[in-house]
Amino acid sequence: MTRAAAICSFLLIPVLVFAQPVPKTMKAVVAHEYGGPEVLKLEEVPVPEPKENEILVRVIASGVNPADPLILGGKYAKEFGTHLPLVLGYDMAGVVVKTGAKVTKLKIGDPVYAYLLWGGGWAEYCISNETESAIKPKSLNFVEASAVPLAALTAWQALVDLRKIQSGETVLIHGGSGGVGSFAMQIAKARGARVIATASTANQDLLKQLGADVSIDYTKPNWETTVRDVDFALLPVGGETMKRTYGVMKKGGTIATLISRADPAELEKRGLRPAPGATMSSPVIVVNKRSILWPLLAIAGVAIAGAALYLVYQQTQQKTPTQITIQEHTT
Repeated sequence: MTRAAAICSFLLIPVLVFAQPVPKTMKAVVAHEYGGPEVLKLEEVPVPEPKENEILVRVIASGVNPADPLILGGKYAKEFGTHLPLVLGYDMAGVVVKTGAKVTKLKIGDPVYAYLLWGGGWAEYCISNETESAIKPKSLNFVEASAVPLAALTAWQALVDLRKIQSGETVLIHGGSGGVGSFAMQIAKARGARVIATASTANQDLLKQLGADVSIDYTKPNWETTVRDVDFALLPVGGETMKRTYGVMKKGGTIATLISRADPAELEKRGLRPAPGATMSSPVIVVNKRSILWPLLAIAGVAIAGAALYLVYQQTQQKTPTQITIQEHTT
């Protein structure tokens, strides 16, 4: 599993899918205790049965996210509502093989991608439903699609659901070459915003390819002197970057953070706001169930139109997805 966790997305089964009976059991990567990768075991487990409002999906590719080790470690078990035994995997792409009686929008044979609210993607089959799944974009293969949901939904929720970015506004996106940042840049551009993005020296060309109006090398001193009047800033980092960001914001501007808290005193002093819905005790943007389906449909539409989703994989070209075999999982 260590090898799989080092990449952003991996194949679980061959991409060619043929109609065939659903087996009684399947292979799944299971944790019976919280800990590190060493607690993950490949096991034969029953194939889950979908309830009347659920679908059963044959998993073709499943993503690996920073959330997975956090949940596996047990620190956030209560917040995420997880329990043991645990099958991780929240980003998934595959083919519907069975539907519940009340499922109306998806059918057997549909290629889908999903953000699995309760995980389960690190298996040959998983349960999803119509509120967290959408038809896979035609422009993306299964591996690429499985790398989209969590990062793209986080970016969408920050810019669209919470802040409602408008055409002509200036958006500052730190870590523009990362997962959330790369999607945030493209979503902001699709909504007509002026995008300023930061990344390391090596990723300056990628920022331009993703549509940045202004690309900034954060390794250079005093980058903040070239930025001003920002309406909205998205920070997947904190520390010194957060401190420098306060001074480039327009009065009344909004700061959204993914991992660290904005300083209430700085916000008040500069007339700034945290992201709507965030609090000083809980500033982190978390994908919630109500907002999953529509963004996935919208993101798929953008991808099909070829307008914005240059995509993550760019990064797939740098890190070729690994086709996992049973032997590679065995510990």
